[in-house]
Amino acid sequence: MKNNDWKDRLNIVYSTNPDYNYEMSDDKEETTLPHTQQRLRVQLDRKNRGGKVVTLVTGFVGTDNDLKELGKLLKSKCGVGGSAKDGEIIVQGDFKQRVIELLKSEGYTQTKPVG
Repeated sequence: MKNNDWKDRLNIVYSTNPDYNYEMSDDKEETTLPHTQQRLRVQLDRKNRGGKVVTLVTGFVGTDNDLKELGKLLKSKCGVGGSAKDGEIIVQGDFKQRVIELLKSEGYTQTKPVG
């Protein structure tokens, strides 16, 4: 087996079975879907935020850099703070309609409000 590095194996360091096939981690970079194929959901959220309201955008499929870039655009257009990580964008405050309008103006056609 080529490139049989123990660091790349998933949860197994050594096996006495000569026919054992190690599972290797595939760290492939996700490609970002085009704006028209993204299925984004926009909702208001209060859970675990001390009663504060945030606008939550979920369903983004793509690289972390593209997610952060979209989050930066939304936060700057709304004039508030927030974060973008783990496939979701958090915009501080109740900006649900504004975020939907901004996403549609950027070409995200399959954007829908939730709740």
